[in-house]
Amino acid sequence: MQHISHLIQQYGLLVVFLNVLLEQSGLPLPSYPILLVAGALTLAGGPATPTLVAAIAAALIADVAWYIAGARLGRRVLTLLCKISLSPDSCVRQTENVFTRIGPWALLFVKFVPGLGLVTVAMAGITGVSVPLFLLLDGIGGTVYFAVPIVLGRIFHDAIDATLDTLAQLGEYGTIILLGAFALYIAIRWIQRQAFIRQLRMDRISVDELAEMIDGGKNPVIFDVRPSDVRLREGIIPGALSGQPSDIQTVLKKYPREAEIVIYCSCPNEASAAIAARDLKRAGFKKIRPLRGGIEAWAKAGRPVEVSRAA
Repeated sequence: MQHISHLIQQYGLLVVFLNVLLEQSGLPLPSYPILLVAGALTLAGGPATPTLVAAIAAALIADVAWYIAGARLGRRVLTLLCKISLSPDSCVRQTENVFTRIGPWALLFVKFVPGLGLVTVAMAGITGVSVPLFLLLDGIGGTVYFAVPIVLGRIFHDAIDATLDTLAQLGEYGTIILLGAFALYIAIRWIQRQAFIRQLRMDRISVDELAEMIDGGKNPVIFDVRPSDVRLREGIIPGALSGQPSDIQTVLKKYPREAEIVIYCSCPNEASAAIAARDLKRAGFKKIRPLRGGIEAWAKAGRPVEVSRAA
């Protein structure tokens, strides 16, 4: 942290601005250590307001960029987010569920929930949240989020100063400890993501295979695990049932454990569908396959998509 302290003392708000900008752009560079030290330094060097303003400005720039990407690219931007993020792809489904329940008000707190912040910002653009409302809610949420470490830095400045002094006395070893801690953080996040990806490696069904089953009269049970508002807005595979946790258990009571079940979503890597399939396997169902490519692949193949009239 001594090097962090020197950087902040030498370059001031620029360090805070760039760190927050990179973090909010999607890179795994936590801003809280910088903001904690910056908060501690403001106690002796002046008011904390400029530091907070720099952090909020950087976050808004990054968030507006993702908001515009969501508005222009639609759900395709979610694929990009999950490729650059170390968070599991299930964050897409979680964010959709939160956004369905409370709408853009989620912007007030999602920065506190790892993996949901960027996806929520993109969802605001995808769903057409107005620019003034987006800026207001995102600005308030960012203010609260970045104020926390700055205030904590000022409150616990003695402990932070002691840590800085200890690291300074360690010299190069202090630098190694900091770099090692950061490398460990990245490694843990990468291992978690790889473990999640391995969970998704199960037998999938292709669009052609599903179409052949339907055209041949086999009529598999098809579940759509997307939120209800997405199904209503974007349509469903004909005959698909709601695969939301609140609905699926009731519906499944009607079918034997040997029933052929196909699950699909529209999230990257079919993550939500694969997770639902895994849970159904644990419940005793034997023939469950996620649809490769989800409903997007189904539509691109020229297969029919019908407007859902029910949540």
